[in-house]
Amino acid sequence: MPAQELGRDRAQEILGEPPDFRDGPEDNPISRGLPAGTVTDDTMQCMLLAEQLIRGNGQLDPVAFAEALIEWQEDMADRGRGDLLGPSTRRALAALVAGEDPAKTGRGGTTNGAAMRITPVGIANPLDRLHNAVVAADRLTHDTAVAHAGAAVVATIVSAGVDGATFEEAAPFAIRAARQFGFADLYERPGAFATGAETAESVPTAFTIARIAGGDVWRACTGAVALGGDTDTIAAMAGAMVGACTGLSRLPSNAVHKVREVNQIDLEPLARGLLDLRER
Repeated sequence: MPAQELGRDRAQEILGEPPDFRDGPEDNPISRGLPAGTVTDDTMQCMLLAEQLIRGNGQLDPVAFAEALIEWQEDMADRGRGDLLGPSTRRALAALVAGEDPAKTGRGGTTNGAAMRITPVGIANPLDRLHNAVVAADRLTHDTAVAHAGAAVVATIVSAGVDGATFEEAAPFAIRAARQFGFADLYERPGAFATGAETAESVPTAFTIARIAGGDVWRACTGAVALGGDTDTIAAMAGAMVGACTGLSRLPSNAVHKVREVNQIDLEPLARGLLDLRER
């Protein structure tokens, strides 16, 4: 949260040593004044998607999802935290409001919003039905091959992790999922870390960070933040992948307590609801 959209040097300065949650600094217009441990739009949209999946018994109604996103954005604006939607989601929702068919609104979406919020789909679906579930979740705002590939990578690692796989065991399944959309090379042979909002930059970076984290969720998250750029999204994706493969017991208890305390959120009912969907 405190380092999002800032450069690498400033991000590392904020993160500190040892790295920890920090208050939103005055030089960050996005997070200025937010207390340490405050979640960002990534977590909020994940929770919103989870709620929609549970409400629809595993099926995502695109219009209901769009209405929920718009209502959430308006609520954030009323609280002084407006303009949180990413460019692809913002364009898609504007097109929908203008009367465009929701089956067509996501055809220009290439940024990382789909991969950012896809974790609930990975929890709710085993690997044998994950592909279609990912595409269905993406379609409203990110109906492009690259966005589907990025979301499929994150969701596949999460789904395999829920089944008990380590990250290294899950990785080949994720690369295979990316290959179905024509983007396996980004994950088999990743280049230098890139931290922009495009799926082709940020998801391979998150995947690589998760891979080298050695099963340490905190290391994955703080390593992502230290790169600067779209820190909250890259850390969210890396943390989700590693966390799904290691479980709650491997999360630092003080960090878990901080997030619960500051945000007043209870994730267990959502997790149980998603797991119930998985078992159907």
